[in-house]
Amino acid sequence: MTPADQESRALLEVRDLAVELRGDDGVAARVVDEASFDLAAGEALGVLGESGGGKTTLALALLGLLPPRGRVVGGRVLFRGRDLLRVVEQGLARLRGDEISMVFQEPGISLSPCLRAGHQVADVVRAHRDWSRRRCRQEALGVLESVGFDDPERIFRAYPHELSGGQRQRVVIAQALVCRPALVVADEPTAALDATTQAEIVALLEDLKARLGLALVFISHDAALLASLADRLVVVYAGQIVESGPRDEIYRRPAHPYTRELLRCAPRRPPAGTASGRPRLPVVPGAPPDPANWTYGCRFEPRCGDRMEICARRPPALFAVGDSRARCFRHEG
Repeated sequence: MTPADQESRALLEVRDLAVELRGDDGVAARVVDEASFDLAAGEALGVLGESGGGKTTLALALLGLLPPRGRVVGGRVLFRGRDLLRVVEQGLARLRGDEISMVFQEPGISLSPCLRAGHQVADVVRAHRDWSRRRCRQEALGVLESVGFDDPERIFRAYPHELSGGQRQRVVIAQALVCRPALVVADEPTAALDATTQAEIVALLEDLKARLGLALVFISHDAALLASLADRLVVVYAGQIVESGPRDEIYRRPAHPYTRELLRCAPRRPPAGTASGRPRLPVVPGAPPDPANWTYGCRFEPRCGDRMEICARRPPALFAVGDSRARCFRHEG
């Protein structure tokens, strides 16, 4: 590969990724089906969809962290041109935490209750760098300060139970950043936090992305949360990417009926001066299908208000719609 090819190539290229999970009955279900997308260096990709649609499984597959019941059955995951699906576990262990990091959904589970927070950040450095304990400690203190702690020494010495939920999530983010990776995958990192802390964590990630040039995959079921953070979006439904494209284009003109429903359901603040109360939140009608029983045609067809006869007869491809692509027959041809 020439230097020009290396420069133009995306940092992460996912091609036709397919993942199966085996249920308690031993039957395997295709929970991620032919997922493809690119991510450039310094870019943020939002992965949007309902719970149970395959978003987390997609993220775990990228880093080789699928549970024992899961296996990749097709596709490629190219990171800097190297297919991670062909890298043995020892090689993946060297990459994880160093060049690629993951921020998990629940910081209370991600952190050990028996170790001080700072030691858990420094341990990541020790796993990837042949440095003295003193230097690892200094790196940990520096990254704790960079994620917004005014008193990193106190946080370093604290046990996780002595920290708030937002502070614990910042420590988990510090773990992910301490080796200065090129790519961070964040799996619903604000789901367990209150609205104010959610906004603080999203603002922190926006700042870190801009300041450090991070590439970021941010997974969420909350369309409003991704509105400022993501440069591009992929919308996932029933294991498939049903729409992908620039964030602004998708938010202004969603091309897939499922995307329109998700955006309609995004919570909005009432206009100033209006009466307060508990307005009824809109919901996407129906329920997501069982992965063991995907419909043959369009998987959203049973819930779709715009369905046509063809939608039940055969599966749609991803059709070009402006700068986006949508898996909907209304855009065929």
